[in-house]
Amino acid sequence: MVNHNHTAIAVTREQRTQAAIIIQENDKVLINTKFIARFLYSGAGLLIVGLLSQYSYAHGMSEADKLAIIEGGNLRYMWLGATHMLSGYDHLLFVFGIIFFLTTFRDIAKYVTAFTLGHSVTLIYATFNAIQLNYFLIDAVIGLSVCYIAFANIDGFRKYLSINPPNMLLMIVGLGLIHGFGLSTRLQELPLSEDSLLLNIISFNVGIELGQISALVLMLLLITAWRKSHAFQTFSMVANYGLILAGSLLFLMQMHGYAHTSNPEEFTASAEPSQNTGSRNAVASAGNPEDSQQSGWKDSITITIPARGDKEYKLYLAKDATLEYAWETNGTELFFDFHGEPTGDTTGYFKSYKKGTDSQADGSLMASFGGTHGWYWKNNTPSPVTIALKTKGAYQRLDLNKVLPQVEPLQTPISKTHDSID
Repeated sequence: MVNHNHTAIAVTREQRTQAAIIIQENDKVLINTKFIARFLYSGAGLLIVGLLSQYSYAHGMSEADKLAIIEGGNLRYMWLGATHMLSGYDHLLFVFGIIFFLTTFRDIAKYVTAFTLGHSVTLIYATFNAIQLNYFLIDAVIGLSVCYIAFANIDGFRKYLSINPPNMLLMIVGLGLIHGFGLSTRLQELPLSEDSLLLNIISFNVGIELGQISALVLMLLLITAWRKSHAFQTFSMVANYGLILAGSLLFLMQMHGYAHTSNPEEFTASAEPSQNTGSRNAVASAGNPEDSQQSGWKDSITITIPARGDKEYKLYLAKDATLEYAWETNGTELFFDFHGEPTGDTTGYFKSYKKGTDSQADGSLMASFGGTHGWYWKNNTPSPVTIALKTKGAYQRLDLNKVLPQVEPLQTPISKTHDSID
């Protein structure tokens, strides 16, 4: 009787021990599941907030950045490249996926170099030759590249497709080419200097690499510290599934932007760069004088800026003469500089009144000196852009070959204030 009781007690204790182990394991699974869910929800929320806050720009640049690169030399191009990479969340996510399971310096250097080589080639070549595609489509593919690298990290090809994965080194080079194309497309939205174009592109690319190295060091420190934790296996699974989620959201957001782009003619690729005439003398055609008089304007002028080209249009104003103007394109933004040059000046001086990147501008001017006053426009798109310019005031149109008053050359040397105008 006693023996039976001891046996019953022993069995009960064994069952309780096994039950306790099962409960502990279930608790661990539950905790891990909750952690994964919270991580994914938090990551998705942060990504959506980031995308919505930067949706207008994507990889785009603010007006301050545009003016900086217009005004600045190679150091400003380099700085802009570094900050552009550090704010390029899709490029950083891709780099994070590349180095996730790499533990030796040799492997890290090999794969990061492969990515650097890929994006450097297309960044330099495509920008130098003015090759473009719609940036929403490029960024959508970049989003898919983030999904790809994470899918490879979880061994998805063998697990879910039952096939061997492609050569990772070659895939990183190929995907790097696409990332470089995206960087080039964004860079070409700016009015790059024709005289030092290659050097400016290289400076921008050097900045990209410096930004990438800075981000890479931080990523490696975080991953190395986390790798020592017993929870790294859980973290790796959460992180790579999170990358797939992030890449998918990036893809959907960019495709949404593509679907709502208002200028479908910009979606075509240019296999060969459009020929730049290099001429800065505008060929303007006068509108109907009656229409101008009825609208209150003295002249209505149509100016066509060629693809990848630039032009100037000038009026002569005597000292203290006034000019009122308004111009607009069909919605395409152009870099412009509204400026004036004194008649008789031999130093190359000119005064810039207003400049920026926009599809329209208007205003008035009272000339502080007698000379030519007007606009310089730069078109970085693959299609010609037509400008409708309206003016009124006390001026002479230079395109009508009117004789200008003779003025003695200025004796006081004045330095140039802008490098983009001859």
